[in-house]
Amino acid sequence: MSLSQSVEDYLKTIYKLESELPEDKGVSTSMLAEELGVASASVTNMLKRLSGLKLVEYESYHGTRLTEAGEKIALEIIRHHRLLELYLKEILGYSWDEVHDEAEQLEHHISEQFEDKIDELLNYPTHDPH
Repeated sequence: MSLSQSVEDYLKTIYKLESELPEDKGVSTSMLAEELGVASASVTNMLKRLSGLKLVEYESYHGTRLTEAGEKIALEIIRHHRLLELYLKEILGYSWDEVHDEAEQLEHHISEQFEDKIDELLNYPTHDPH
């Protein structure tokens, strides 16, 4: 399934916000709107779309949670981001204050084969480079 950058950003953000909440709480529309810098109505529309794709469980006024499929995609994007940050720092010589924004753009566009090559080149890192 090919997903847009916007969809991937929503999934990644929901994952991040979920990790900061108690287990029984869902991520609210307002939390997502604030984090992503978009209108609540836009968030609601996207959550309905993601729910239709079975990537989130969404119920109005009760928040949203990632499904197993949604979480898998979010973790893959986060993995891309972290590998890219380390690659940019260690191989290309970027400074730590430069890598996040660059990785944020690239994380949506690398193939699994490219990810595997970076992983191998970096000796299979297992921890967040920060």
